[in-house]
Amino acid sequence: MDVDAFRVRPGDRKALSRHSPGDAARFETKDAADAHLQKGLARLTALQQLLYAQDRFALLLIFQGMDGAGKDHAIKHVMSGVNPEGVDVHSFKQPSSEELDHDYLWRAAKVLPSRGRIGIFNRSYYEEVLVVRVHPTLLAAEKLPPARVGRHIWEHRFEDINAFERHLWRNGTIVRKFYLHLSRAEQARRLLARLDDPAKNWKFSAGDLAERQKWKAYRSAYADAIASTSTKHAPWYVVPADHKWFVQVVVADVIVRTLEELDLSFPKMDAAQRRTLAGARRRLAADR
Repeated sequence: MDVDAFRVRPGDRKALSRHSPGDAARFETKDAADAHLQKGLARLTALQQLLYAQDRFALLLIFQGMDGAGKDHAIKHVMSGVNPEGVDVHSFKQPSSEELDHDYLWRAAKVLPSRGRIGIFNRSYYEEVLVVRVHPTLLAAEKLPPARVGRHIWEHRFEDINAFERHLWRNGTIVRKFYLHLSRAEQARRLLARLDDPAKNWKFSAGDLAERQKWKAYRSAYADAIASTSTKHAPWYVVPADHKWFVQVVVADVIVRTLEELDLSFPKMDAAQRRTLAGARRRLAADR
């Protein structure tokens, strides 16, 4: 599948309108998509091993979207085949008092993946130009010096984020960002399912309805943030999310393609290392 169709060009403020949330590309059925996905997951398993063995790059995957967009579901299913010891998942909720005493990138920077590992952010520092932008009272709670809070604060934060992600890229951390593009109608269906199914009641929060009322404000904030921070080294992908199975296919294909572009390989042994391995083999063979 051509995942470039979902990649956002830098500065494209119409990226969200270019994709229908119900799009499923060439896949007519869930079964057809699943067959494609299984091939991708097998390839992802092999590439993860190379990533870990080479120990030069890290991969950071960022998932954003409205409530009910399926972020947890995508993470669970796409990463089902990889070694969990090589993956770190972090969910970013309301910042703690300690986190509010630092700059807004601090809590993300301290849990970045190390070389050889895959890091997943379920929501991220992008909340600072999304939910904080939609809810100005949250910005007031961040205790910034008044002179630093001006009408250009969001542009300044976009600049900071771009610089941060460029720094990561220059040091071997590859960033890929996914916006799960859910329709308002499908969100309503999923929220109703949480109410109607006792097994899903725990997922429902009254705050979901309050946030839903700000749909247009969020869409505007997402459009601005995605256009301003989709770059060559850290692109956004707008992933149609009304079909959860299609989300899995797109995300898996993007990850596989990203790792393949790194030209990963197992470390080559020098002469001394080969002699050490040969000696170890002789000792083990003699000890059978």
